Amino acid sequence: MKRFKIVHRTYYNYTDTVTLGEQHLLLRPREGHDLRIESFSLNISPDAKVYWHRDVEGNSVAIANFTAPTQQLTVESEVVVQQYNEAPLDFIVADYAIYYPFSYSQDDQFLLSPYRVLPDQKTRQLLNNWIFKVWKSGEQVQTYTLLQRLTTAIYTTLIYNVREEPGVQSAEETLRLGSGSCRDFALLFMEAVRCLGLASRFVSGYLHAPLMASQVGSTHAWAEVYLPGGGWKGFDPTIGDIVGSDHIPVAVARLAESVPPISGSYAGNADSELDVGVWVSAC
Repeated sequence: MKRFKIVHRTYYNYTDTVTLGEQHLLLRPREGHDLRIESFSLNISPDAKVYWHRDVEGNSVAIANFTAPTQQLTVESEVVVQQYNEAPLDFIVADYAIYYPFSYSQDDQFLLSPYRVLPDQKTRQLLNNWIFKVWKSGEQVQTYTLLQRLTTAIYTTLIYNVREEPGVQSAEETLRLGSGSCRDFALLFMEAVRCLGLASRFVSGYLHAPLMASQVGSTHAWAEVYLPGGGWKGFDPTIGDIVGSDHIPVAVARLAESVPPISGSYAGNADSELDVGVWVSAC
């Protein structure tokens, strides 16, 4: 078991007084058999009334409502987690899904349909051509091996860039530019996997990078693929490997743009400036 402390600080500074609308916060990690929350604190300024609920994906969402006008919104979360996913390859795939190609069971196809929606025809053709460099139709290969090939291909052939601007690049743009951020790589992997007929979803969370533990970091993103018998398994094309104990998931979604850590609105004649700091350290 590993223990991590995650400090996430977000500051919105406004050039004039504004009235804050409802803010949706996705900051609490997803608990399960492989991850437990030891402690969690959330501090918000100005004072807010906070309501918690789980969305349709099972993510823990805090909704903050404000009454006082302000020129700054501060959101600070601190969490200590116990991570048990130290053997990410220790899982069993159902016999019929060990080798690709395979088809999901009828029940799984119904439940997984939102995660198998194909990109538009132009993007699909582009991705099929790209996949052809990794896997050729008719070739029988272990499903995990194929997924690892895709992960490695993104990691080795594209350049990782830190992008501060919001939004996610399309798969087409990432391939054209030959570069992208972690969320761009995750979307490219997701859409390629869906072109293979498999279910995939986007994951937003944190990554413990020991060599950068003392530096200001940011949130991280990767993708998960549903493997019969094994469940949802994470693949991180930014590091070219399966997701392990250094990954701390916070939120999942079928759409890459659906799970920013903080989203909301404000009213007023003012511009805003965002400042974010994330520190992930072993403890």
